[in-house]
Amino acid sequence: MKKIILAASLLVAVYSCKKEENTKTGNATEVNSETPKSNNKIVTLNGGITEIVAALGHEKEIVGTDVTSTYPASLKSTAVDLGHVRSMTIEPIMAVSPTLILASDKDINPALMGKIKSSGIRTEIFDQEFTVDGTKKLIAEVAKAIGNADYQKLNDKIDADLKQIQPIAKKPKVLFIYARGNMLMVAGKNTPMASLIEIAGGENAVNDFEDFKPLTPEAVVKANPDVLFFFTSGLQGAGGNEGALKMPGVSQTNAGKNKKIIAMDGGLVSGFGPRLGEAAVGLNKLLIENTK
Repeated sequence: MKKIILAASLLVAVYSCKKEENTKTGNATEVNSETPKSNNKIVTLNGGITEIVAALGHEKEIVGTDVTSTYPASLKSTAVDLGHVRSMTIEPIMAVSPTLILASDKDINPALMGKIKSSGIRTEIFDQEFTVDGTKKLIAEVAKAIGNADYQKLNDKIDADLKQIQPIAKKPKVLFIYARGNMLMVAGKNTPMASLIEIAGGENAVNDFEDFKPLTPEAVVKANPDVLFFFTSGLQGAGGNEGALKMPGVSQTNAGKNKKIIAMDGGLVSGFGPRLGEAAVGLNKLLIENTK
């Protein structure tokens, strides 16, 4: 049980670094839905879900978000930051008087969930799967929850973006490293990062454990990645490429020897929302550039 709780906490901690990312890509694409806007006051407790609501044209209905909801950037001035879902209490949520709460089953802590159910506020908890089909399903379910039937455009956009992915002759082994302060974690199988790496044409370098585990020299050397992958903020905090090359075990890997290090916006690559295709294409291009 402790292992499960730790893994869940680490996964959510990875998502929380989105708050540090510099989201310069503008507002989410709005869909001109024929469905009238509702009068909902929505609290979204997941970055991907927040993006879906905004992309469907309901951004102005969002009154509160969790710490992972950093996109679109305009929400910073219109929605209350309610904090981290693993430590969030019911009081900040009640303070914004929501009529609808949307959350992922991967994030919300049991104590908070119990209090939300007791509050009588309409709540939708979604089973979030970190796959293309899972993302499309989530978009459809969130759209239904907010009363918007015109969601197919978002799924079509994902498909159109994914068609731009170029095949890579020899799949590079990619090791995602989550760096935050003195904490260094690597992504195993069944993580959002492992899924994105595979969608983008790479191979996750670690497959002998699930979720995230502390980086050790032995694990890094054993994985022997061709490319190291970071969130932009994480790489910057670690001292850039030079800092990454000094991490335990890295110098003994193909990635370290060839100085193959890439970084992308954390909110973009771990959200698994409407921008999934965009994230996969961006990673695909970086992998191709770093495997020539």
